[in-house]
Amino acid sequence: MAMAAEDIERMIKEALPDAKVEIKDLAGDGDHYAATVISPAFAGLSKVKQHQMVYAALKGNMGGVLHALALTTSAE
Repeated sequence: MAMAAEDIERMIKEALPDAKVEIKDLAGDGDHYAATVISPAFAGLSKVKQHQMVYAALKGNMGGVLHALALTTSAE
């Protein structure tokens, strides 16, 4: 079962309401996405911490329903 891009975006925005989120379906299969997440909440955090915040927002779906996510994050 695939995960819709709209669901990924919604979950990220629920956790990071001030975030700008762009989701692209890389393979057209609903399993391989690229996400760009820009949020002031990332200021001063390492890329690892930023990515952990996004993965936490996905509530355990990463690696299950959501097979692959190429993630780009920044504070601005």
